[in-house]
Amino acid sequence: MAGIANIAALYLLWESEESEDRRKRKRRRLWVHDILRRRPQLGEFHHLLQELRLDDGRFQRYFRLSRAQFDDLLARVGARISRQDTNYRRSISAAERLSICLRFLATGDSFRTIATSFRVGASTVASIVSDGVTAIWDCLVEEFMAVPTTEDWRLIAQQFEEQWNFPLCCGAIDGKHVVLKAPANSGSQFFNYKGTFSIVLLAVVDADKCFRIIDVGGYGRTSDGGILANSVFGQALRAGDLKLPADRVLSAAAQRGPLPHVFVADEAFPLRTDLMRPFPGRILPRERRVFNYRLSRARLVVENAFGILSSQWRFYRRVIEVRPELAERCVKATCVLHNLLRRTAPTAAVRDCLPVGVVLPLPGLGRVAANNAGREAIRIRETFTSYFSAEGTLSWHDTIV
Repeated sequence: MAGIANIAALYLLWESEESEDRRKRKRRRLWVHDILRRRPQLGEFHHLLQELRLDDGRFQRYFRLSRAQFDDLLARVGARISRQDTNYRRSISAAERLSICLRFLATGDSFRTIATSFRVGASTVASIVSDGVTAIWDCLVEEFMAVPTTEDWRLIAQQFEEQWNFPLCCGAIDGKHVVLKAPANSGSQFFNYKGTFSIVLLAVVDADKCFRIIDVGGYGRTSDGGILANSVFGQALRAGDLKLPADRVLSAAAQRGPLPHVFVADEAFPLRTDLMRPFPGRILPRERRVFNYRLSRARLVVENAFGILSSQWRFYRRVIEVRPELAERCVKATCVLHNLLRRTAPTAAVRDCLPVGVVLPLPGLGRVAANNAGREAIRIRETFTSYFSAEGTLSWHDTIV
């Protein structure tokens, strides 16, 4: 009998709790909070942004895109991010969704901060950003970051020789750590040598500071060389599937024989026949100092590209409080937007490029990691070294080195 009484008491307690929950749900009579319902009158998109459209400079500083670029991007992704109206409420327009997405990338503010400004829910902002960055990447990648063909690689190498005085160079490679809030249950996978948690953006940049190939999502604890080895680009490079141009003789140096097209990188990457890195050490012969200078000068483009990227899209300067999967898509979206801006807006603010012939001091290399390279890779680097101090010398070498 005591057992039956206990069961009855538990049932009555459960029933009373259920009744209380039903009463609480019944008291909620609003689908949307009063503050959010006034979005069409007081929300940032409907109020401030319509005024910003009257001033192109302020509009561009707000979104990082001009009005024409914003409208063009909206035409490309609008169908992907639009939602249908229902009998209960009107959907948020594609233009407002794109505004929310770009504002997050441009500022790195929290979802709740942006939700308050635009008078929408924080979960709505999270959904809009996720859909927006995916649509931006899918709609722009074929036009603005397609995998280069053999002819594309040849044109890139020609630009590197004309602008940065490094022949047969198809791109500069480097990695950038994108700082995250420590992902749950991730252990030390994302913990990097700087003492933060991050994912890695590995990029191949052309002579005009545009991203040609990117690989996003490597764990922060992995070195740049490890990221390259594990990336699709690195595997294609090792397998010879990138369709690089055929070996070519350097100008006025036929006696040195044909050399392969290469990429340039810093001391964190390995020396290979298709990848040049600087000579290690501080006390070097003049020829090797000249080679290190020429390589570092060509490699500046990837450093500059990362600088422009983080300056335009300020979420790179915050600790990103989103899942690593969403952070990867945000990085990919900003990279393809970076290319769109550089190719469609030749303004001083966007296309800040060093004039040909401007010389920067050779940066100190510091401690250089050990590297065991093959004989052919060493021979190719030595050939470039000799060429830069003979047939390919520049008038300012003696001043810099």
